[in-house]
This record gives sequence, structure tokens and C-alpha cells, in this order.
Amino acid sequence: MTNQRLQQQIAFVVEIDRLKQVLRQTQLMDASRRENSAEHSWHLAMMVLVLAEYAPPGVDVQRAIHQVLIHDLVEIDAGDTFCYDIAGHSDKADREQRAADRIFGLLPTVASDGQSESDGDRLRQLWDEFEAQATPTARFAAALDRIQPLLHNWQTSGGTWKQHGICRAQVMQRMAPVETGAPDLWPFVLEVIEDCVMAGYLQP
Repeated sequence: MTNQRLQQQIAFVVEIDRLKQVLRQTQLMDASRRENSAEHSWHLAMMVLVLAEYAPPGVDVQRAIHQVLIHDLVEIDAGDTFCYDIAGHSDKADREQRAADRIFGLLPTVASDGQSESDGDRLRQLWDEFEAQATPTARFAAALDRIQPLLHNWQTSGGTWKQHGICRAQVMQRMAPVETGAPDLWPFVLEVIEDCVMAGYLQP
């Protein structure tokens, strides 16, 4: 290939295939194995599509889809940090920032028209926005990112909650961003949590 721009784009596409190798704690809903981060990102994108009607005012649904598709690319370098791993979260932000610098830096630094923002800048801005949680779009995307593993634990009779001895208070704290990011879905989240406690899937 002689086109440097295309070479960089293909290099990025090849690199992000590694996300399929990053295993999460979350089990598939049939409990047959752990899901990987690429599967998680695809599932979230589908959730944004299907649950778009519950997005609060000001949410750009297409932008939210873009955010959830790229939000975990940094795990190629930083790995997946279990949400209840306090020690693992101590340097998570630093690890992920370094990963974002490298991975998004693989893309061209100049736009195809020479004037618009570059591919790398565009994707990095999406990732930064998701991380900052300062816009309705990012908060909605993050809310669904919290709901997805909740559904997995519900469908696997406690799944990773049971493996790690997670209690209701921990799950409530983890789910808290849903109340503001997707308020129309908050009653459903509360119902699922209480059903899981009653069923013995989650410690009270």
C-alpha cells in the first residue's frame, strides 16, 4: 500500500481486533463463558438503538452509539478492571489515558479534506466525552454501560455477584448514574435489583 492514510487506518482496524481477547468478569447470559470487551461494546450499541426512546432530552443517539463502540478500546492496553475492584481502580484512569494516547494515536492526524478534525481526534474526543460524563449523551451511554452487566447478573442467577460476594448496597452505588443518565429506566433497575435480592441472587 502506498497511501499512508489508508495504512494508518488499516493498522488501527487490525489493532482493535485485540479487544476480542480482553475478558470481562461478566458471564454470557447462558453462563457458558465470560464475555469479552468487544462483545460488550457491540451489545451496548444495540442497547442504545433499542432503548433510544428512553434517552433524556439533549441526547444525540448516534453519538452515543459511537461512544459505546469505542469506550473500551483502551482495555487493549489497560485491561478490564472489575468494577468492584477497589485496588484496581487506583491507577485505572492513568492506565487508560496512556492507552488512549497510543491507540487513537495510530489513526491519521490529518483529516481527508485537510481541514476537518482527524480520525484520531474525532474518536479521542468521543472517548474523552464518555469518560467525563459532562453531557446528556455521555451520561445516557454510561447509564446503559451500567445496566448491561446488571442484566447479565440477573439472567445468570447472580453470576459474578455470587462469585465475588457482592451485596445490594454495592450494586446500588454502581447503578446510581442510571438515575440521572437514563431516569426513565431507573424504576426498572430498582425492580431488577429487588427481584435479585428476593431470589437470593444478590446479598441484601
